[in-house]
Amino acid sequence: MANCETCKNKLSESCFRELEAFIDGLEDKNGAVISVLHKAQEIFGYLPREVQQFVAKKLEIPVSKVYGIVSFYSFFTMVPKGEHPISVCMGTACYVRGAEKVLDEIKRTLNIEVGETTPDGKFSLDALRCVGACGLAPVVLVGDKVYGRVTPDQVKSILKEYE
Repeated sequence: MANCETCKNKLSESCFRELEAFIDGLEDKNGAVISVLHKAQEIFGYLPREVQQFVAKKLEIPVSKVYGIVSFYSFFTMVPKGEHPISVCMGTACYVRGAEKVLDEIKRTLNIEVGETTPDGKFSLDALRCVGACGLAPVVLVGDKVYGRVTPDQVKSILKEYE
């Protein structure tokens, strides 16, 4: 099944076969590019050029169309995510309550910028518009775990949980 460690961040044949089986199982391939890309990202963890080319070929559409969709929608990523993806909410409530300082501390501590992954592949960093937890502002997500009312001083202890 998808989301296995053998597939994440690796372009293995078994992952391509799984994606191919998904595409071949579609009743109607017309207009299915977004659902196929979601499945591909679930399988591979990201959408590198090789996966985009594969999808384009299987759906018989130009690679430029696939790339246009991948680069337009923020859900899709062309770079591997870290083992522990970190997302900092930058919505109005979080921003007003200090999310930028929290984000700066995470960037400084991990020595990466938004959109990057640490060299060891342990952490990746993203900034989100709003996670809908305004009462907990500022909010940081590490994977599926939500941290509320985060201050820059708490960043190191949060990251330590994942070492």
